[in-house]
Amino acid sequence: MSLGPWQVVLIVAVLLLLFGGRKIPELMRGLGRGMKEFKDATKEDDTSDSQKDE
Repeated sequence: MSLGPWQVVLIVAVLLLLFGGRKIPELMRGLGRGMKEFKDATKEDDTSDSQKDE
C-alpha cells in the first residue's frame, strides 16, 4: 500500500484545514518526539531481554 501524489496532497490539505498552518509544526514536533521515545523504549526492552538470557 503506497500513497500516490494526489493522496498526499489531499492529506496535507485536510491537515491545513483542520489545524491551520501554525499548529502543524507543533504537531509534527510532538509526533517526532513520541516516535523517538517509542524507539528508545523498544531498544531498552531489547537490551534488557538480551541481558536476562546471559
